[in-house]
Amino acid sequence: MKTHNEVTGNMRRVIITALLIIVCYILQSTVFPAIAFAGIVPNLLIVVTAACGFMWGDITGLVVGFISGLLTDIFFGDAIGMYAMIYMYIGYMNGKFSGIFFPEDIKLPMALILISDLFYGILTYLLLFMLRSRFSFRLYFINVILPEIVYTILVTLLLYPIILWIYNRLEEHGKRKA
Repeated sequence: MKTHNEVTGNMRRVIITALLIIVCYILQSTVFPAIAFAGIVPNLLIVVTAACGFMWGDITGLVVGFISGLLTDIFFGDAIGMYAMIYMYIGYMNGKFSGIFFPEDIKLPMALILISDLFYGILTYLLLFMLRSRFSFRLYFINVILPEIVYTILVTLLLYPIILWIYNRLEEHGKRKA
């Protein structure tokens, strides 16, 4: 049975993660389109999903991915579930790296976010364009996937330290309570 401090710590993490998802979603859908680079907007929800996955594990990554993807599906998708599935896979797979996650090392998070955004771009192409007989993958890769990856990585350099600070505060608070 969990103690009161464990339940409170978990609730704090859930609330802060939900706020982080909402803030990143609002920034991604309102602020960043105004400063889009050649029509490309960074994918902040990939950063949050991947970060939550490798910081807190595969189940947390899966849940955060589902919520992030569902938000994207509801407001931007053609059908409910496609983005939720993609983000779930991303969160779950990043969660598999939680055992080798070290907060002070930024190389692993950057590499995982880059791979996650590449995976997202390729799956989006396959599900939205290739199935509609649009076979110009090279053009899509050069004009959409690659610029989004670069922009997302640049924004990650600013956003990741904030997420890491939140992670460290939650971990520190949990250790003090224990």
